[in-house]
Amino acid sequence: MHHQANGYTALITGASSGIGLALTRKLLEEGWEVAALIRSDLPTDEPLLQESRKLGRLRIYKADVSSFASLRQGLEQIKTGETSIDVLFNNAGGSFDKLMYSPQGRELHYEVQTVAPYIITRELIEHLKRGRLKRVVHTSSNAFDFLKAFDAAALARPTAFKKLIGPYAATKLAMSLWTQAAAAAMEQEHGIVMRSVDPGPNNTIRKGNGSGLPFYVRPLMKFFFPPPTSGARLLYDGAMGDAPAGSLLAKGKVKALPYAAQAPAVLAQMEQIYRDEYCLGSPVDRVSVQ
Repeated sequence: MHHQANGYTALITGASSGIGLALTRKLLEEGWEVAALIRSDLPTDEPLLQESRKLGRLRIYKADVSSFASLRQGLEQIKTGETSIDVLFNNAGGSFDKLMYSPQGRELHYEVQTVAPYIITRELIEHLKRGRLKRVVHTSSNAFDFLKAFDAAALARPTAFKKLIGPYAATKLAMSLWTQAAAAAMEQEHGIVMRSVDPGPNNTIRKGNGSGLPFYVRPLMKFFFPPPTSGARLLYDGAMGDAPAGSLLAKGKVKALPYAAQAPAVLAQMEQIYRDEYCLGSPVDRVSVQ
């Protein structure tokens, strides 16, 4: 088991590219230790990453967060390999170009962007309690500003699909909604402050990426959006700031969530999936946030 010597430890999901990679670089440069939960490999040609791995300041855990079998294995390795976590950045996500489904049979955006962050947070409560900062930040989006309707009951199996402003936007909103609904209990019972942060538009285009974007967004992203370091800074500020637990932060300010009346329903979905599916058959006692 790794025992940190100096500085803070962050766990970052989706750390292999885009905002997650930029955040990994930022934290390593500032003296943090980083545990990265990733599906794809990190770049192999960056001295900072390679040196940090050699020194044990950057530790890699592999998992596909859309698969409970893979996620469970990755989280168990993290529990064994890490002593404590100061900040959990639930950053993994993506936009897909059609309706796709997880191994558990739910729509893929929903599994990756709404369900997985809940499970990861729940499973790592004890590690967060042993950290000094005790913060959780979920990467949200402003895409849900364009939603004309939201139905928590339709998230797992939507009947319609639109790029970016369909399931992608709805599941980002759902994640921010359950964050809002669960935050008070998380803070009162465990001392953990949980927020969601909109990192704003970032140029995250890379080879083989972007198929889930409407055709008109790619040129805008390429020529007008700032680099991922912009989003990384907002996530970092969201973790280290003093906004109330449960807040959604956009451009550094608290933003009201639409469809907030459905937040308890989304949280209830998360808890049911977690208890009835993820924890099914596990002898390990989990910690409650309700």
